[in-house]
Amino acid sequence: MLVLKLLILFSILVLVMYFIQRSLLFVPTRLTLAELKKNAGICGLELWPSVDGSYLGLVAGADRVQASNGTVIVFQGNAGCALDRAFYVDALTPLGYRIILFEYPVYGARGGKLGEGPFAESARDAVKRAKAMFGGPLYLWGESLGAGVVCSAIKGIESDISGVVLLTPWDNLPDLAQSIYWFLPAKWLIRDKFNNACNIRNYKGPVAVIMAGNDEIIPNRFTLKLYDGLNTRKMFHKFENAGHNTWPSSPGLSWWKDVIEFIRAEA
Repeated sequence: MLVLKLLILFSILVLVMYFIQRSLLFVPTRLTLAELKKNAGICGLELWPSVDGSYLGLVAGADRVQASNGTVIVFQGNAGCALDRAFYVDALTPLGYRIILFEYPVYGARGGKLGEGPFAESARDAVKRAKAMFGGPLYLWGESLGAGVVCSAIKGIESDISGVVLLTPWDNLPDLAQSIYWFLPAKWLIRDKFNNACNIRNYKGPVAVIMAGNDEIIPNRFTLKLYDGLNTRKMFHKFENAGHNTWPSSPGLSWWKDVIEFIRAEA
């Protein structure tokens, strides 16, 4: 009888985890459009419009742009909103890049749906829009979950992308989830696979992989497995004593230039 009760409780736990998994994976900050415009303006940013008149992200105002080297679209981690990544603009604009901070559907003031499919489709729209507005070269920069979005979105449009940066990435989400939720059949429950290793395997442009040496969220073995499987010109950079959310992000640090110069070497 006790075994039966335990099996029932375990089954309930499995079902609960299946249905709430996206609330664990995606943690958006929601803002009204008015709030977003106000806060973006304080940071010297503007809403970057999509074809239908809504917005796909944020871009630095014209007075801050020094885009002689091309455009970088930044895809953030799973929490917050694009406005939280304004430091990318401060770090990369002085190096000669236009920075677009992509906004995921349901994040910030955007509508839409959560999930790998909607995120990848919207990211491809952003790439198409950026190409039409600014031309090339065009680079993609993904952080944590954003690395998964980059790898999902790049399938089929590899030739449009001049270089990729993957910061604290995993190889595939089911294996990562299984390592975290070892007491559950987690790898079979995952709805959004984010199989980065598979999704980026046909990309032949330069790829820089950045790992936090003390990453407490994504164990190093998952990042290293992704890097080892890349079949292209690649760079590995390690922040020795950094955690998943404590890597050195201050503008002016030498690593920004080292990484961005690597991926543009063939541009």
